Amino acid sequence: MTNLVAEVADTVSSTPDSVAISFDGNEQTYETFWERTGQFAAALNEQGIGEDDRIAIYLPNLPQFVTAFYGALRTGSIVVPMNPQYKAREISHLLADSGAKAVVTLSANAEAVAEVKPETDVETVVSVGEPVESATDFEAFLADETVPVVDRADDDVAVQPYTSGTTGKPKGVLLSHHNLASNTRANMTLPEPSIGPDDDLVGTLPLFHIYGMSAVMNAAVFTGATYYPVAEWDPQTVFDLIETEAITVMYGVPAMFNDMINQPDADARDLSSLRFVNSGGSSLPMEVLERFEDLFETQLFEGYGLTETSPVTHANRPGARRKGSIGQPVENVDAKIVDQDFEEMPRVEEGPVDESDVDLDEIVGELVVAGPNVMQGYYGLPAANESAFTEAEGKRWFHTEDLGYWDEEDFVYVVDREKHMIVTGGYNVYPREVEELLYEHDAVADAAVVGIDDDRRGETVKALIVPAPGYEPGDDVTADEIKQYALDNLAEYKHPRIVEFRDELPRTTTGKVQKYELRKDG
Repeated sequence: MTNLVAEVADTVSSTPDSVAISFDGNEQTYETFWERTGQFAAALNEQGIGEDDRIAIYLPNLPQFVTAFYGALRTGSIVVPMNPQYKAREISHLLADSGAKAVVTLSANAEAVAEVKPETDVETVVSVGEPVESATDFEAFLADETVPVVDRADDDVAVQPYTSGTTGKPKGVLLSHHNLASNTRANMTLPEPSIGPDDDLVGTLPLFHIYGMSAVMNAAVFTGATYYPVAEWDPQTVFDLIETEAITVMYGVPAMFNDMINQPDADARDLSSLRFVNSGGSSLPMEVLERFEDLFETQLFEGYGLTETSPVTHANRPGARRKGSIGQPVENVDAKIVDQDFEEMPRVEEGPVDESDVDLDEIVGELVVAGPNVMQGYYGLPAANESAFTEAEGKRWFHTEDLGYWDEEDFVYVVDREKHMIVTGGYNVYPREVEELLYEHDAVADAAVVGIDDDRRGETVKALIVPAPGYEPGDDVTADEIKQYALDNLAEYKHPRIVEFRDELPRTTTGKVQKYELRKDG
């Protein structure tokens, strides 16, 4: 393989008149889309930007993101995607660390770029939206001509996303052309039949995150499908889009599916056009999965991945599914559960296990993975790279830092993040187990469990609860009621001794609860 974009060129040549991108009633054919990527690439060359230079894309899900992404890759440049909700302080680290020479930004964010520009290598700023003095308008930036696709080796870096920073300063992740192409192909085969030119994919996942970029955008343009970017998550907007455009494939995060099932008109919505729905990004509560399937009469398949693995390593799929599991490894990915000495943990016969009947500590270990999707490494962080990998059996295993167990058919069951495990009075408590129970309570719409410092126990279990509609804390549901509910269903040491009601939980834009924020609040 050469450049990742070569896959797109093949699609364009076979389906030039098909719709590549549909946004807000406007459609771009593959031929038009390809022309625009070439014009963007030529414009970069005119600025002296080319192979191995970093191009930051600081946009929500818009057609211009797609154009800039593939245009940058056509020149051999490396894309640095940035969360459009980030402020100047946050983008300063990403731009300075990556050494990006150009930024494509929303006009509304151009001021933030201008503020940090003197501290970075940024020379060129391109804006989408209203004209601003500090940037060149996107349409005006496009060159009159196009340039050919630059050849790249399989292990040349294509994209440098940054980890979400939930446990520390974000790290640049080096993903090669082959990393991304191999994982995109694996994701395309998860539905039955595989994603193809007749499919319509809704872009609810943010493109700055590798999940939306690889599993949705790349999968669409690799196959000649139509991509429908959604600039801002809103369940009603997505309901309308699925119904009016007969969307066939949706990838999302648990928070999105939780929002959908809690809409007042959810039971009146028609999602029958969806033939494959996938959840990833964080653990999917069983209660959310079952309510989604009951309401919309379509299966919701849970998967798993990380930025460092391009991202998907495991997935449930038609004909190979176990509720409560993240699924089996996807094509060409190896995985196992190991102890601290890198010895394999014993398998259970078939999961999921009843956690009240087994000692999880006897079967739970760390999930490690190997395969063509695993990153080249962290950018400029040799110490982090050394601790992230173990060489064994002729393979380079990546440590996910997620804890789980496996069964005899390679289904994996994640119980929690290693860093999230609570040790209280010498006992291990896996927050996800407690959260799953809380989700089953009628008064609970959203929940998170963390450990906070305790002089006597080391840590104390604390639950943060977002009440379901119609439940007023103190009147319709109390902290003592939630505590007793947990005591009735879990071992005494696992129950939350502190219960706090919140209007909402702090989450990243990819739906992960920011537990460090909750622990910080005490």
